[in-house]
Amino acid sequence: MKNYLVLLLLLLSAIPGFSQEKKDYLNETSEDFDQRMQWFTDARYGMFIHFGLYSQLGGVYKGDDSGRYAEWIQANAQIPREEYVQLIDTWSPKKFNADKIVKLAKKAGMKYLVITTKHHEGFCLWNSKFTDYDISGSPMKGRDFIKELSEACKKQNIRFGTYYSIIDWNHPSQYVPFDKETGKGDWGQPLMRPEKKQEYVQYMKDQVKELIENYDTDILWFDGDWAKWWTLEDGRDLYQYIRELKPEIIINNRVSKREHFKKDFGTPEQFHPDESLKHYWEACYTMNDSWGFKVKDKDWKTPEEIFEKLIDINGKGGNFLLNIGPDGNGDVPKESIRILLDVGKKLQELESK
Repeated sequence: MKNYLVLLLLLLSAIPGFSQEKKDYLNETSEDFDQRMQWFTDARYGMFIHFGLYSQLGGVYKGDDSGRYAEWIQANAQIPREEYVQLIDTWSPKKFNADKIVKLAKKAGMKYLVITTKHHEGFCLWNSKFTDYDISGSPMKGRDFIKELSEACKKQNIRFGTYYSIIDWNHPSQYVPFDKETGKGDWGQPLMRPEKKQEYVQYMKDQVKELIENYDTDILWFDGDWAKWWTLEDGRDLYQYIRELKPEIIINNRVSKREHFKKDFGTPEQFHPDESLKHYWEACYTMNDSWGFKVKDKDWKTPEEIFEKLIDINGKGGNFLLNIGPDGNGDVPKESIRILLDVGKKLQELESK
């Protein structure tokens, strides 16, 4: 009987995913951590893409163009959920071309790419089994932008990453608190219905699993960790869950509370440190001012400014993630293309010296 049990355990241990003892991915050895991060360290320069329902508005809703960031237009213009969701019926970015975008990234000298699969608005750019508020519920039904980008990245040997917002203005588990005096909502701090939190956390895990298993994402880039209902332990649990699904994946520190959690890499936004840090990090910047497409935003950084930031960031041991915001048709702004290609030429010249 004893020999039978030993044999059974040996057979079970050969089954993928079976383990007698759960591996603690939060406390991996420094050697394993450095090995996992090696490609990211070598990559140095990547493309960020902000794209969603908000892109068709270009930062303007019924004449209201207030607010800095166009992807926050639901908050900026105080658009009720039941009104905002109707944008899905007019969202038709037929010109979105994953192959062209990835080739542009490659020509610019970028080695990886991160796309907003679900921003705070809650709309998903892929066909998810867990919501109807996705690309399959829009006029773009039949297409899957995340699949298209994932496949294009593999063709060009570009690493593929997926952004996912922790807060969700559309999910019934959360609601925006309103100030009766001002009549405005605090969209930056949506509240969680306590009895719905477990349901939402499972929703997140289910969708993250889709991104890993269906699109083989190499990076999971979270945001919205500032929500008061999202705890350090919530983030640690999600981190462990993700690493169990794909041990080699890289996850940014916003999966938990960024002030306290640094695995796998820190994420300074619209700035970068003056000196090297003791942990891995990546600075993300907009190319003009807004992350999402904003028709009135002409505050473009020059190719020289972008190149100087890249050299400075890399010199301090960090990665540089530079954003583009395709418009409502799916086109990348011409100025973005011009700047990226110019920076790419400067990189080639530097590498040829």
